[in-house]
Amino acid sequence: MSAGLAGIHHVALIVSDYARSKDFYTRILGLRVLAEHYRAQRDSWKLDLALPDGSQIELFSFPAPPPRPSRPEARGLRHLAFRVEDLDASIAHLHANGVATEPVRVDEYTGHRFTFLADPDELPLELYETVDALLHPA
Repeated sequence: MSAGLAGIHHVALIVSDYARSKDFYTRILGLRVLAEHYRAQRDSWKLDLALPDGSQIELFSFPAPPPRPSRPEARGLRHLAFRVEDLDASIAHLHANGVATEPVRVDEYTGHRFTFLADPDELPLELYETVDALLHPA
């Protein structure tokens, strides 16, 4: 018997600079704000953001959060990947907004193209071109 998982509901991120991260995820990545709350007892903001498929990203701020030690192959979350239909257009948008990306690579097993970038806290983000983009090129 399975656990009945139907998909990812949300991913929660703790950010070091709430305003900077809010700008990045809303203005640059284009995520829609669902709710924003200031939690006075924790001196913390919570921002709920929607992706087009219904999944969400939660941004949290806390006073002086410690950095998360990390290396590319450390245990834990390695990166957060987003599906895109047009990788070249996504990269052009990011570059126009001052966001650097790594060179485009091709997944050796699927043949799909992808690239990496970093959010304001250096969290590695991946843009992964979807199958639909390969089946229906522009």
